[in-house]
Amino acid sequence: MPHTFFAPDLTTAPTHTLPEDESKHAVRVLRLTEGDAVVLVNGQGGVFGAEVAEANPKRCQLRIVQPRQMARRPYHVHLAVAPTKNLDRMEWLVEKATEVGVDQITFLRCARSERRELKLERLEKIAVSALKQSGQAWLPQLTELTDFGRFLPTVTPETTFIAHLEDGERTPLARVAGLATGCCILIGPEGDFTPQEIEAAFACGVRPVTLGASRLRTETAALAAVHTVHVVREL
Repeated sequence: MPHTFFAPDLTTAPTHTLPEDESKHAVRVLRLTEGDAVVLVNGQGGVFGAEVAEANPKRCQLRIVQPRQMARRPYHVHLAVAPTKNLDRMEWLVEKATEVGVDQITFLRCARSERRELKLERLEKIAVSALKQSGQAWLPQLTELTDFGRFLPTVTPETTFIAHLEDGERTPLARVAGLATGCCILIGPEGDFTPQEIEAAFACGVRPVTLGASRLRTETAALAAVHTVHVVREL
């Protein structure tokens, strides 16, 4: 299977030159030579079949031979999640959610959040790696850490759901995830949303959902939510 490279600025150009670090990796590590087939993705639906035109370890040039533009899936998946104190678990989530397919991940700063700061650079690199590995064509948008109270007014209430652990009636996400072309799921921190945050969500029209009987870790719940939406939409 051809190796995949990320080229975010590529649109219709007949050739593409890999950056020096990727050129060195392609020629010295992967041992690609002239004529070898590769794939380029731009994260915006562009998938380009290409071949090595010049196997230079400082500037490996590729010739585009089969450009394609992949359509977006007909539904939008937005995950809004409070990052865990252990950043490794968020890195795992970004990787797996990208592989499964997610359009946007917003990181929430909640009252019980243990992580108050977050740098996206590392997470964005992980998303790119997962994009290349999984064959996805669209790179998810990662949104910086946002206060829960500031995020709520930006959502569409009819298609936004909060998965909390407090007592009360909750609808299985699988029953409502396929009712519209978009879906946003709110996942709280390790200590869950506070009762005040839950009430604030309800006041905005956000509906409560459950992901099942098990008490899930934050990153597990988030991935389960994304996967549930896909399963429901693709039946």
